[in-house]
Amino acid sequence: MNAWTCFDVETKDKIAHIRLKRPDVFNTMNRAFWNELPQIVNAINDEAEARVIVISSTGKHFSAGMDLSVFTEGQGVASGHTGKREEGRARLALRAEAQRLQKTFSCLDEARMPVIMAVQGGCVGGAVDMSTCADMRFATKDAFFVIQEINLAMTADVGTFPRLCHLLPQGIVRELAYSGRRLMARKAHDLGFVNELFDTHEQMLAHVMELAREIAAKSPLAVHGSKVMINYARDHSIADGLDYIATWQAGMFNPTVDMYESFRAKQEKRDPVYEDLLPARKAM
Repeated sequence: MNAWTCFDVETKDKIAHIRLKRPDVFNTMNRAFWNELPQIVNAINDEAEARVIVISSTGKHFSAGMDLSVFTEGQGVASGHTGKREEGRARLALRAEAQRLQKTFSCLDEARMPVIMAVQGGCVGGAVDMSTCADMRFATKDAFFVIQEINLAMTADVGTFPRLCHLLPQGIVRELAYSGRRLMARKAHDLGFVNELFDTHEQMLAHVMELAREIAAKSPLAVHGSKVMINYARDHSIADGLDYIATWQAGMFNPTVDMYESFRAKQEKRDPVYEDLLPARKAM
């Protein structure tokens, strides 16, 4: 287990569990958070030892969002301070910093394995950005989501709007974005943003880990292909999606391996055994 500042990470039974571990400060996202998360996720993705990523948290709230130090120290994305630097170059650097922060969460969307997020209490500001990158979200009944940026006189810029508009009705997104109101867990579930609600954090994690084990037992190539196709369909037309899945199947589908194993396992009344994906460095 690595000694990360903001996270505990454990991989067991093909499931990588990433847990936010700063409950005393409501798991705010300090500078270490933005550096560590992509390192963790990219390593899991590259090594391919896990087939599912579970993200959970500790304490009363999942995360209170961006730590104030990110706004006030150095060249934070929201600092707006250009000093004596040439204005155009300063703004270009500010844009690059925003894109760097976006990549912290985009790695979840781009990971070769599904990402399941378990949310308790507040999921605020940057944590909403993070939640939109997960494949599935589960929550306790006391959970709530807040686009906090509007309450700080800024526009959310790390990924909320490009993704949330695919996950919620636009009228709801606009209400939350303009007002800074809380989206409570029950309504989030009714709108389909959250898959299921639970009375306690323990019940939620038990359910999420059971689901993760079920996914991990499937062919990782087929699961990865499903994630690629769902994301592609989200970002393209139906015609484009149909064309791409045909191309994907022509290149990736091999019925003599995983499909044959699934049929043979059923005949032999046992669980199928599938090979992991190749590590990214060896996949070329």
